[in-house]
Amino acid sequence: MIRKIAASTIALGCASLCQAQSVQLYGLIDTGVEYISNVGAGGSRLVRMPSLSGGQFPSRWGVRGTEDLGGGLRAVFTLESGFAPDTGALLQGGRIFGRQAFVGLGGELGTVTAGRQWTMTFFSMLDADVIGPGVFGMAAFDAYLPAARIDNSLSYRGTFSGLSVGATYSLGRDGLAPANCGGEARNGGCKEWSGMIKYDTASWGVALAHDHLDGGPTGTFTGELPGTLPSVDNRDKRTIVNGYLKFGVGTKVGAGWIKRKLTAMPVPLDTDLYFIGLSQSFGAQFSVDAQLLSLRDSRPDTSAKMVLVRGNYALSKRTSLYAMAGRVQNEARAAYSISAGGLQPSTPLAGRDQNGLMVGMRHNF
Repeated sequence: MIRKIAASTIALGCASLCQAQSVQLYGLIDTGVEYISNVGAGGSRLVRMPSLSGGQFPSRWGVRGTEDLGGGLRAVFTLESGFAPDTGALLQGGRIFGRQAFVGLGGELGTVTAGRQWTMTFFSMLDADVIGPGVFGMAAFDAYLPAARIDNSLSYRGTFSGLSVGATYSLGRDGLAPANCGGEARNGGCKEWSGMIKYDTASWGVALAHDHLDGGPTGTFTGELPGTLPSVDNRDKRTIVNGYLKFGVGTKVGAGWIKRKLTAMPVPLDTDLYFIGLSQSFGAQFSVDAQLLSLRDSRPDTSAKMVLVRGNYALSKRTSLYAMAGRVQNEARAAYSISAGGLQPSTPLAGRDQNGLMVGMRHNF
């Protein structure tokens, strides 16, 4: 009898705990094969399986959860790991949870979290960028955009009747590869802050964000474009303005402008990235995304343009097949690749154009 009472008590306690706390294992794997023309000095062709991103999203897995603390307050956490599907290796410099690792509290007034997490650049781009962090896209022009995450950070986000606001501040934006910014350095370098204001309705939305990165003493880089930030006086700043419209059946248009100012050595960088894209669904299974990008560089003959088209066919709610094609046109001194998906270089010689094609599969779990 005593054993039955004890068993019942334990069961009731477990049921209460399970009801109060929710933990989810999630992830996706996105991989395929890409073809890139005009690579390197010989203008050779490259066929590979991308490491950094699939045709739609980077591969990842994670654990996230919430606990109801009562009175409208909840505890939240996320641990998220990025991996290369071609080899199974960890990305983000080999970190176990290199994509996200944070804990915090949320309620009616918003959510405050601490750890390694996204800056407001990431959240401001979610709706206007119809291509997203695929193997071809904005990452080829600025690798920071789809990977705008920071270490040692505090973050706040809140949404109030369609109006979203957010901010981050990092005590040391990166202490490991690839940026190696020294972490929470005593000299005051390697800081970061960002802010965002965004308004969404059922049919349209607009966003404004700013992201500010400080340099440090260890010779860091940001965004994997030319230039380093070897001094605490160096800055890498991005201002983002974008918006989107939804109309008809499954139609969305997104457009925006990203202003970047990199005060660094050996050459400062001043660019304007303009983009406009269209996403169209044809029933429940098939959709097409297309995007035009124009990168204007203040340096002579270093601008570039890109055009992208992607078709997606959903086999189920979790599994889809896709094909993606793109072309980048470089001015005489520009050497941008169509692809940002590989660890090995795929850039053409300066002034040469490049075509890319990828076919692949994505599965969510």
